[in-house]
Amino acid sequence: MKPLIHQIYAHNQLRNFNYLIECSDCFVAIDPYDADQVIDKINQVGKPLRFIINTHEHHDHIRGNDKLDAKFKPQILAHANALGMIPHLSRGLKAGDTIALDEGWNLDVLDTPGHTFSHLCLLLKQDDMVRAAFTGDTLFNAGVGNCHNGGDPKVLFQTIRDYFMTLSDDVIIYPGHDYLRNNLGFTLDREPGNAIAKDWFERHQTMDQEREFWQTCMKDERNINTFLRLEEKEIIQNLPKAAETPEDVFITLRELRNKW
Repeated sequence: MKPLIHQIYAHNQLRNFNYLIECSDCFVAIDPYDADQVIDKINQVGKPLRFIINTHEHHDHIRGNDKLDAKFKPQILAHANALGMIPHLSRGLKAGDTIALDEGWNLDVLDTPGHTFSHLCLLLKQDDMVRAAFTGDTLFNAGVGNCHNGGDPKVLFQTIRDYFMTLSDDVIIYPGHDYLRNNLGFTLDREPGNAIAKDWFERHQTMDQEREFWQTCMKDERNINTFLRLEEKEIIQNLPKAAETPEDVFITLRELRNKW
């Protein structure tokens, strides 16, 4: 069967998403924040939890691990660098590792440092086609993660450039948090002439942020995400200091977003 992705909003101040991937005979949890929400969904469907995968070691991405581990005894997987930082970790993952889901469907592991140096992202692939990406705190809807809690903006730029700017337009993005409205505001602060971002922002004002959530694909991100639009003249001209390379633009934008 085609895996079914359950995006479960945690209703917390940090606006976390829990994820459950439903396969034909099991579930895979990604970044469980609220174990009770995850347990409720698992009990509704009646399939076992086989894996927990944490994109990185920050508490809001592993908060639900202990309770889920006690109830279901799944394998807990995370970046190899997170060994010793995430309790009950079964094994560390490295770039190129694959987690089999259903026939023809896999999760491929990317080593994606920047937000932290123990961060991984996951590509949902059907055969050799990338269908979706679980991006943790690396790539958000219309934004990217911060780097002030164990990361490095230069490394984050390299990760975004090497792994996400190359994804095809139809790849769906599943981030670790819902920051879309704020991120759209930052996009317009840096690029007021971005008509697509303005339309998204205006329509988003009418939504209930506790109940309604938009998914983006990479085509959307290329239109509304300032951190993927590093060669746009308006963005460059509005920077407070000269930026000669896309990396310079990215790092300056990240500094501005930290204070915005």
